[in-house]
Amino acid sequence: MKHYRWIRRAAWTGVVVVPLLTAGCGVFSQNTTKEIDPPPVETQNNASPTLAPQDATGAESNASVDLKTGETQMTVYLLDENNYLAPVTLRTTLGDTKLGKKALEMMVDGGAYADQLPAGFRGVLPKGTEVIGYDESAEKKLATVDFSQSFASYNANDERKIVEAIAWTLTGIPNVQGVELRLEGAKLDEMPEQAYPLDRPLTRSVGINLEAADGVDYGQSVPVTLYFSSETPDGETYYVPVTRLINRTDDIAKAAVDQLVLGPLDQSSLIGVMTPDVQVKSVTPKDDTVTVDLTDEDFTEGQPEPADMLQAIVWSITENTGAAKVQIKLNGKTNILDENNVSYSEPVGRPTVINALKS
Repeated sequence: MKHYRWIRRAAWTGVVVVPLLTAGCGVFSQNTTKEIDPPPVETQNNASPTLAPQDATGAESNASVDLKTGETQMTVYLLDENNYLAPVTLRTTLGDTKLGKKALEMMVDGGAYADQLPAGFRGVLPKGTEVIGYDESAEKKLATVDFSQSFASYNANDERKIVEAIAWTLTGIPNVQGVELRLEGAKLDEMPEQAYPLDRPLTRSVGINLEAADGVDYGQSVPVTLYFSSETPDGETYYVPVTRLINRTDDIAKAAVDQLVLGPLDQSSLIGVMTPDVQVKSVTPKDDTVTVDLTDEDFTEGQPEPADMLQAIVWSITENTGAAKVQIKLNGKTNILDENNVSYSEPVGRPTVINALKS
């Protein structure tokens, strides 16, 4: 059964993770995948986003420092109760520890920071894993991580999730575009269990929460990354990115919005952010801005629109195009407010924080 959050609209939604795509040698192997632009990684909270411009790469910092408390906000990718990886913004004190090293330490299953994670989430790195070395090369835009031997002790079915979580967390750090892994000082050329290839640095081209659209021709396909929503055990809403394989198209931006309208695949626990009564009139890039022009018979000018829908459009468009800003139109109108009184009348940048959930 498909799920939609909005009472005002008709509803349906869902998601099936494709077993074919879980192996390193699958369709999304690094050597064959279309590069997915790095995204920003945050929103002040789910109700009232802080909208901000991106840098030239389309990525934003996944950390900010609270000058009053000295705490750092960082975004890490954790497993939820439905086995989806989701970005979660955490608050921590770095001290002398580098941001990337601390992020990885917070992602260890049952590790020292497990009690600081929101309810319903856990780290994906194997129990007992230690980060014995961490370095960043500004020139190469590369993070090099050296793990202890415990990193090699995991269930083979978790291998891709581990790879995805590391790649997406560390490439959210400024000037990091790739990640190289080591085990006790020795460079890893492949993952220990299912041999996911590590012959080149990990990037976001690995995708995240991989799935394939119904009837897709794998040989004539292209990935798009979409943002849907889910709920914590306490009923808090959070966003979940999924990389969906769709039939090849030259218009990735419009395809992304079309797929948002289609919603999660059947049998999914995810919640759709748009419903089939919304029609995509056009998606037009110009300079650093993409304009998304939608029609909806139920839309009344001045009526608040669902925040999840508007934010998911911004997340998905900036994720797939690297655009700095998104202008949303509904029935030709731009004077749009969401249910939290946030204005979308002007082009907006990607939010600076995502899923700042209660711990």
